[in-house]
Amino acid sequence: MAQKKEFFGVRYFKRIFFDTMPKERPQFLAYPTVAYSPETSLELGVSALYVRYAKGDTNNRLSEINGFAFYTFQNQFGGIIEHAIYSDKNKWFFLGKMKFQSFPLTFYGIGAEAPNIKLSKVEAFQFQLKERLLHKIHGNFYGGLEFDLQHLGRVRFNDYDTSNYYEKPLGHEGSTNLGTGFGILYDNRHNVLNVRHGFFSELAFLYYGPQFGSKYEFSSMFTDIRWFHPIRKRNVLAVHAVGQFSFGNPPFNQLALLGGESIMRGYYLGRFRDRNLIATQVEYRMLPFSFAKRWGASVFAGTGFVYNTFASVESNHLLVAGGAGVRFLLFRKKDVWVRLDVAFTREGQGVYIYIGEAF
Repeated sequence: MAQKKEFFGVRYFKRIFFDTMPKERPQFLAYPTVAYSPETSLELGVSALYVRYAKGDTNNRLSEINGFAFYTFQNQFGGIIEHAIYSDKNKWFFLGKMKFQSFPLTFYGIGAEAPNIKLSKVEAFQFQLKERLLHKIHGNFYGGLEFDLQHLGRVRFNDYDTSNYYEKPLGHEGSTNLGTGFGILYDNRHNVLNVRHGFFSELAFLYYGPQFGSKYEFSSMFTDIRWFHPIRKRNVLAVHAVGQFSFGNPPFNQLALLGGESIMRGYYLGRFRDRNLIATQVEYRMLPFSFAKRWGASVFAGTGFVYNTFASVESNHLLVAGGAGVRFLLFRKKDVWVRLDVAFTREGQGVYIYIGEAF
């Protein structure tokens, strides 16, 4: 008697939960999401993750493409696709993202002393395409071109209190800006979604100018440093530092933004924004627990500040954030985890659910 074939949904669940795919085979996961916020009401979405080794060779670094799309009951929508792709022998490294969204953002003002008062709900259509085309120079050093295209259109500032006058920021009518430049990078990580040992450092410079069709002329320099050190067999100590520095006249949407799901978790992304940003964080990861092979946890803390000029920095501008989270091992053979983090700040807390670590 022929064996009855299992329903696709059952086979899909087993393939994901029990990770029955060989380690060298590509793997794809898609799942629905539900969220709620005062600005969006009910939000329905779908997330997807694709991971692979170039030519199925596990000596190559793990490449990943992840995406997220959403639609809200207030007719708002958006999507983002991020990727970190390595070629065979890790000779080429393509790192970038594409993002579009018709989605409100809360504007608190500019500067380290911006009060915790919502000045305006900014509605706009945003599009960004950022890409790094890097080639191995020697060993783990890469270098190459970078470009960043950002468009902000159909902008509308809806002030929460019309009697509270403030000067609208540069770029409040919308703009399109294209930056080109170069970057150098050192990377000896093997799995970018969950690094257990390694070092990553990037320095990039981008120029946005009228020669490329940009509305505003300015330059930006970025630095990103990440260090990972194993503690015993399961645990990892991770340290992260970032800097963004602007010169010229950047529009408000391209200022350095503090907060979000990656660094300074617990602060709303853009709660503080200014021409320059310095931030750092440390995280201790227990992956997995000794008593539960698919469950783990982390604790983290960070500090950072934004500023216009360094001479204007004061001690009370320094912000602190911290928290903890749980982890679930999604792909056992590829060591990819789902995280749920709860972060706390002096202004409240934030909850984050993502595939892969914050950095």
